[in-house]
Amino acid sequence: MSETTLEPSLYQFEVTTMSGEVKKLSEFKGKLLLVVNTASGCGFTPQLKEMENLYKQYKDRGLEIIACPSNDFGKQEPLSNEGIQAFCKTNYAVSFLLTQKIHVKGVAAHPLFAFLANKKLNPKSNGYPKWNFHKYLIDRNGRMIDFFYSFTRPESVKVKKVIEVNL
Repeated sequence: MSETTLEPSLYQFEVTTMSGEVKKLSEFKGKLLLVVNTASGCGFTPQLKEMENLYKQYKDRGLEIIACPSNDFGKQEPLSNEGIQAFCKTNYAVSFLLTQKIHVKGVAAHPLFAFLANKKLNPKSNGYPKWNFHKYLIDRNGRMIDFFYSFTRPESVKVKKVIEVNL
């Protein structure tokens, strides 16, 4: 975190998109973000369709979704970055941001997920994802405001209610 940052926010991080572009998360200032670790071979993978529906429903009001494929749970993301991108586009018509495959837990975790898991910086955090499709909701100022376990569907009343309140 830079010394000029008064409060912790995810705007200090960057991710690499499937096309290889380094994207600074500060580009999302003023947006509500849903950050989700994903995997193509998981029982929760059909949530990609719900994530796309959610994105289409709320993107014009300021919601962005960042999907971060990971092979950290059950080796359920065996595909290459190119394979992941093709899978998501072909099977779920994903139009939200897909990052290149990363680690989301432990010492090898991408700095974004290490930040989201840090309970000192994010008191509402429950730590690292417990499985694929763990969802973190980030407010328009880059602070984590809620999380949802894998079994909480993206289009559930619970998720939509929190999104509606914060848009």
